[in-house]
Amino acid sequence: MESSLPTLLLQLLHGFALWLISSVHIALAMAVTLHALMKKDEVHTAVGWIGLAWLAPFGGALAYWLLGINRIGRTGVALGLREAWQSEGDLAEAFAVPDEAVDAPLGGVARVARQVTGKPLLAGNSVLPLSDGDTAYPAMLSAINAARQSVTLLTYIFHNDAVGEAFVQALASAQARGVQVRVLIDAVGSRYRPTGVLRRLRALDIPCASFLPPSFTRVLSQVNLRNHRKILVVDGAVGFTGGMNISANHWIRMQPATPVHCLHFEVRGPVVTDMQRAFATDWAFTTRERLHGAPWFAVPQSSGSVLARGVTDGPDADMDHMRQVMLGALAAARQRVRVVTPYFLPDEVILSTLQTTALRGVAVDIVLPVRSNLPLLDWAMRPQFDELLAAGCRIYLTPAPFDHAKLLVVDGAWALIGSTNWDARSLRLNFEYNIECHDAELVRALDPLIDTRIVHATPLDADELARQRLPARLRNRAVWLLSPYL
Repeated sequence: MESSLPTLLLQLLHGFALWLISSVHIALAMAVTLHALMKKDEVHTAVGWIGLAWLAPFGGALAYWLLGINRIGRTGVALGLREAWQSEGDLAEAFAVPDEAVDAPLGGVARVARQVTGKPLLAGNSVLPLSDGDTAYPAMLSAINAARQSVTLLTYIFHNDAVGEAFVQALASAQARGVQVRVLIDAVGSRYRPTGVLRRLRALDIPCASFLPPSFTRVLSQVNLRNHRKILVVDGAVGFTGGMNISANHWIRMQPATPVHCLHFEVRGPVVTDMQRAFATDWAFTTRERLHGAPWFAVPQSSGSVLARGVTDGPDADMDHMRQVMLGALAAARQRVRVVTPYFLPDEVILSTLQTTALRGVAVDIVLPVRSNLPLLDWAMRPQFDELLAAGCRIYLTPAPFDHAKLLVVDGAWALIGSTNWDARSLRLNFEYNIECHDAELVRALDPLIDTRIVHATPLDADELARQRLPARLRNRAVWLLSPYL
């Protein structure tokens, strides 16, 4: 009897421990289930996290807590800035035009963008394409050197090379003239190559900041949420945006070791106010400093014939803005769709819409690099090509150097320019900035840039894909399973 008492106690403790562990696991898994059901927009994402939480005790819930919860809280910052801007009056309001000003069917795209962004189309803009750093960087540096009041610069990558040094010196000279300067660099983008640019800027007393720098508390939960925007605004009146980072790789005439083609744009007119607001929101979120009024914003002046609207996108209140605008443009297309992107891993809805667009008789051209700077992405893209080709889409693979340009053109009258790639990272995780442009003259300037790429590209055909060896196809399919995370 005496010897059985300790045994009984051990059995009771063992049973209690099992009950406690099971109860905690069930409670954590239930918490993940409820949160995923309420917060996740995609079925496969919710099912995946819920399954992991139940099938991997404790580890699944921990992974969800670290990786599955979006903790970006920017709404208050944005609202505070909007209140400040509204109190000063909407400087661009006089240039707002109704969406009905755009002829059907592209008027449908304008209405989609208005509903998604809550912003009006703005008349009186000019948009000038700038190919590669050879034309973009001199224009950007010239604008900074001519600045009288303010310079704001937001970029994903800022290399400490010859081009980076030219920008640092131009920014330092502007500040020495009494110009207000602010520089924001993405924390992860700045680590693609250890640069020390932030240290250089701080040593020169130039106000600068790092967007979402990794820390112990957010190293996993927010490391994927990057600021991929490229925005330069000078005196609140002239802006530059597109796909180009600050790097000597884009200045082709300098013969860099790793040349990269890209496309940027010089923008003037009322839509520059929206570009500055996008920067100001990111800056306030990062530093808590609010930029409004002079010297940051100027009274807009008409500068051209382009109807334009800024489209911000990111894993916050702006989620899915770009995706909806893209889908609206594809649905409205009647004659031709032209896509130029360095990375092409869209979700099933966008893929199906591209196929349907081609099946409707619309000419769909997709221009991609034959080889990007990310081999895994190259492999993951391949399994999507069969269905696109079968539907009538045409795919062109451009030769080296790697082409980093991003562009969507529809029916010779509408263009989307900016920083967004056609992949899950850009459309679901990154903060992006784009401008929708309604103007046939602008598209006439963009079409030759696309034509040149197609002339030098290799058309992809179904026979070539069919000849691909089984090991390569299996590899591509295996990597394709990771496409939401690439």
